[in-house]
Amino acid sequence: MMSYFVLFCGLRAQLPKTFWFLCENFLREWRRVITEPRVNDRIRVPEVRLVGPQGEQVGVVRVEDAMRLAQEADLDLVEVAPEAHPPVAKLMDYGKFKYETAQKERNARRNQANTQMKEIQFRLKIDDHDFETKTGHVVRFLKGGDKVKVVIVFRGREQSRPELGVKLLERLAEEISEYGSVETRPRIDGRRMNMVVAPLRKKADAVNEARKRREEVREERRARRQQRSERTTKSQEQ
Repeated sequence: MMSYFVLFCGLRAQLPKTFWFLCENFLREWRRVITEPRVNDRIRVPEVRLVGPQGEQVGVVRVEDAMRLAQEADLDLVEVAPEAHPPVAKLMDYGKFKYETAQKERNARRNQANTQMKEIQFRLKIDDHDFETKTGHVVRFLKGGDKVKVVIVFRGREQSRPELGVKLLERLAEEISEYGSVETRPRIDGRRMNMVVAPLRKKADAVNEARKRREEVREERRARRQQRSERTTKSQEQ
């Protein structure tokens, strides 16, 4: 296997970059051709089961007749079920269909949000100021739609007092109850005590709300710039 890798590296170093650029473009185009449905003249079957633009069933027709109907309606003939016998083809505006599909995929990716697991550590002997600061971090993570793993690390003789760790985590859970709920109760793992807190709302909702706030801020800035521009114009006219 290593010898093949060395041979490939040698060939890549000897052949010009233009060759590899053309190869990559060819592979990209080939993948596009085999993944996209066959359209119009690329449909090479004698007959198809034709579906109209509104979903109406036309029936089994010769591919030449289907192409004629597509041309008369100024539409494309798209093979939507090549594995059927005969294949199913539909009359549609393929360019518009591709655009709408791309838009739906883009919106789905934008709205897709994966919940992350954040981690924050507390000391058993923590003062009130540090407790409030770290609690604020936990609340911020929960508002963002992420889970939080709260960890207490015991040092020395602290390991003999696990009930103090449970008490501290219960105090935290009460402080953040408005934003999250305890998903995993406090439990000991060696010298650590862990508790997992889950947000009360979904990650996608938090992302959409943050996006909405950013848009509102941009609108406010745009309005202020417009007002400054109008005041400048009036002062110049005077």
